[in-house]
Amino acid sequence: MTEKSPVNWDQIEAKPAFRSLLGRKAKFIISATIFFLAYYLSLPVLVGWFPDLMKTPVWGKVNVAYVFALSQFVMAWAVAFIYVRKAAAWDKEAADVIKDHH
Repeated sequence: MTEKSPVNWDQIEAKPAFRSLLGRKAKFIISATIFFLAYYLSLPVLVGWFPDLMKTPVWGKVNVAYVFALSQFVMAWAVAFIYVRKAAAWDKEAADVIKDHH
C-alpha cells in the first residue's frame, strides 16, 4: 500500500476474482488480435493465390478484392466497438473487486 493509494494492490492481485478478470481480458484481447491479423492479412494472400476469384466483378468495376478491402474497415470498427463495450464491463468488474476489498 502506498501513501497515495488507499488500496492494497498486492491483496487485490491475489484475489481469484481479479485473476479471473485478467484471464478473461487476456483471452479476449489475444483472440481479437489473432482474428484481426488473420482477416487483415487474408486480402494479400487471397489476391496472390486466387487472383481470378478476387477479380470477379461484384458491381460495375468493383470486384471481390475491393469489397473485401472495404470490409476490413467495417471489421476494424466492429472490433473496436466490441472492445469498448467489453472494456466498460471489465472496468465495472474491476471497480467491484476493488470495492469488495474494503
